[in-house]
Amino acid sequence: MSTETPLYLQVAEALRARIESGELPPGTRLPSVAEISAEHGCSNSVATRAYRLLVDDGLVVSRHGAGHYVRSSETPELLVRRHRRRSEDSPFAQGAAEQGAEGTWRHESTTEQATETVAVRLGIAPGDAVMHTSYVYLADDRPVQLAESWEPLALTGQSLVALPEVGPYAGVGVAARMRVLGVEVREPVERVQSRMATRAEAQALAMTPPGPVLAIERTYHDQASGRPVETADVVMRGDRWVAIYGQEPTGR
Repeated sequence: MSTETPLYLQVAEALRARIESGELPPGTRLPSVAEISAEHGCSNSVATRAYRLLVDDGLVVSRHGAGHYVRSSETPELLVRRHRRRSEDSPFAQGAAEQGAEGTWRHESTTEQATETVAVRLGIAPGDAVMHTSYVYLADDRPVQLAESWEPLALTGQSLVALPEVGPYAGVGVAARMRVLGVEVREPVERVQSRMATRAEAQALAMTPPGPVLAIERTYHDQASGRPVETADVVMRGDRWVAIYGQEPTGR
């Protein structure tokens, strides 16, 4: 039985040593996957796996299209969540950027029939068509938030915003997308509770061992009619987020 250390671990440890010694200080752009492969005489997949390990360990940040960087001490360990109702951009991306992190997300949308629970929250009949979108939100490529969102297709189905993350209005917040339909939304109604992460949530959020999360049941309503236009279940890592509501008075 071989006891030789796998090559990707050797590559990761060589990079780790350079980072921890200060040779590669925080914020430094690291060699590309191709450069690492050439330096160590390995395949691109080995170099990619080594970087993935360092990202998981919190030493390295992967920026889509820009390569890998040594994590800066300025990267926030605690993210602040505020409502950004009038923002035309993604509230998550904007908020993360203001706190020194890069906010990205993965998503998947499917057309489904509303369950009884979703139907009650959207004020529609069970079985009515809804657009269901699942999200994993990342700060500097590390998962910090999950969301399951539902919108009635009777409202959005024939429009350019039917698919939340596809088309000219992809990547913007609910308020901005609904404005395309002539709908101004109110501040969302939110029900917030703290609980332990489920096994699936802990796995998706890279929480080892599973820990506390903030679980938020959120619904947006049409300001004019009161009709629900979107509802979502949001799950946030309890060790990475603090939620702030309301606004301090000006002139302080």
